[in-house]
Amino acid sequence: MGKLMVAVLGVIIGFPLFLAAGITGAFSAVSDNGSSAGMNCVPTGATSAGVAGYGPEQMANAAIIVAVGKQLNVPEEGWVIAIATAMQESGLRNLDHGDRDSLGLFQQRPSQGWGSAEQITDPTYAATQFYRHLLALPGWQQMSVNDAAQAVQRSGLPDAYAQHEPAARTIVASVGGAACATTDTGDCDHIQAPNPAALAAINYACGQRGLPYVWGGNGPDAGHAGFDCSGLTAAAYQAAGISLPRKAQWQYDTGPLLPPGAPLQPGDLVFYGTPGNIHHVGLYIGKGHMINAPDFGQPVQVDNIHWDGDDYAGATRPTGSPAAPALSAPA
Repeated sequence: MGKLMVAVLGVIIGFPLFLAAGITGAFSAVSDNGSSAGMNCVPTGATSAGVAGYGPEQMANAAIIVAVGKQLNVPEEGWVIAIATAMQESGLRNLDHGDRDSLGLFQQRPSQGWGSAEQITDPTYAATQFYRHLLALPGWQQMSVNDAAQAVQRSGLPDAYAQHEPAARTIVASVGGAACATTDTGDCDHIQAPNPAALAAINYACGQRGLPYVWGGNGPDAGHAGFDCSGLTAAAYQAAGISLPRKAQWQYDTGPLLPPGAPLQPGDLVFYGTPGNIHHVGLYIGKGHMINAPDFGQPVQVDNIHWDGDDYAGATRPTGSPAAPALSAPA
């Protein structure tokens, strides 16, 4: 997994305690499945003191939670749910311990599929995972804060989140100016993505680095050890809420195809072969690089999009949810 730098900066008068406490450095964030690659979270408009009894460290974590929610286009009520959850689970502290193997702001568990211990104790990763599960809940916006939080967390104390709702709303109002920016270095650590869908797709794909090439593979979520090229790109955009056909040729045909010579943007799909015989696809991440599942014996990795003798066929920019034939066969 790539490590991403998430900087929480006390940049305005409203954050003197953050500055005094030294909360101007960087937090390491590992992105995965819809996370926030290369994100700088800049809290603005916050109060100069702790809010609702929470101090600078906790408010910095709250700012990250809100900023990640914004980056993923989560409605504000989702931020309140996330903050209330973290208040109950960890007191808004990034804990390195908990019940059984629970860790981090949301006390997520490696044994339950939330990620590795290193990932879960990264505030940006943890917030991203929480939001992914929240957004997957049918009708979550019609639920109470308590019920939505419980549906994600499945806590042994199912009514414990309600008590935190008033303070969570106060905290969200205080750090609601937190925002995310990215920087482009052309690797998985810092991505300048043009929109949340592209960012989510890249984060997912980058999170699969090191998994083996498996012909016909759709990844661990589908019970496969790894991916082939189009399995990776389809899964990446599925994580971003965009449905793509399973085969590389069909992905190319779905488009929209960029004009020859048009500048590429992170999130574009780059194809190889001929228009009628596409044999490989990768996900462009900037600076002439792509994340892809190359071939047998080569894991998911970052490569240059051009090499001597390549048969580059063009690029597409996925923008919607096309009707895609279901297919579990390889590219």
